[in-house]
Amino acid sequence: MEEILAGYVRGTRFGIRADDDGLLAAGVPGLQVTWMDAKVGDWVVTPRIGKPVEVQALWLNALWVGSKFSQRWERGLARGRKAFAERFWNAEGGCLFDVVDVDHCPGVNDAAFRPNQIFAVGGLPVAILEGEQAQRIVEAVEARLLTPLGLRTLASGRWSLTGRGRAVVGTRLVADRYRAGRFGPRLGGLGTGAALAARGVVLRRCPAGVGGRTGR
Repeated sequence: MEEILAGYVRGTRFGIRADDDGLLAAGVPGLQVTWMDAKVGDWVVTPRIGKPVEVQALWLNALWVGSKFSQRWERGLARGRKAFAERFWNAEGGCLFDVVDVDHCPGVNDAAFRPNQIFAVGGLPVAILEGEQAQRIVEAVEARLLTPLGLRTLASGRWSLTGRGRAVVGTRLVADRYRAGRFGPRLGGLGTGAALAARGVVLRRCPAGVGGRTGR
């Protein structure tokens, strides 16, 4: 675990490196390094170069785990959590930016409304945001992305849903839709975990055949 963290701090392939603010930067032109990895030829459907929101939630959770084994990771964890709270909150939208420092340009933010922000609220060992902000994120995701079959990958009203796909054909059209508004069950569990966590519901492991939940 510590070797992984140390490698990211030093920097590795594809522009992956821990930045001075404690967050993890990633991405280079022409390649896709997040789970939104659709690509057709040299066309990257959803580049997301910079500091993607779900990558930060995973990174900070990794630092949290590392801090249980060594105090050397505590400072980076504290610095990263502070930077996350200050830089990712989109006060106007009541949600989180999808990427900050877009294309590694400081201060440039991507306000695309995607489900990736739920990683910061629930479904991982440590929630990066809690309280009112977490509730607002969950409510916004439910209102704008939730379908009976899962969460959409992009809120309606963005160009990827309304126009660009009509200008392409074949696999390019499929890829465009795949990461630009189609629903997906992959994030359903995380969304459920985030919703429960934000509303103060604690799930506890029960004996086989017995189910239940408790409120805090």
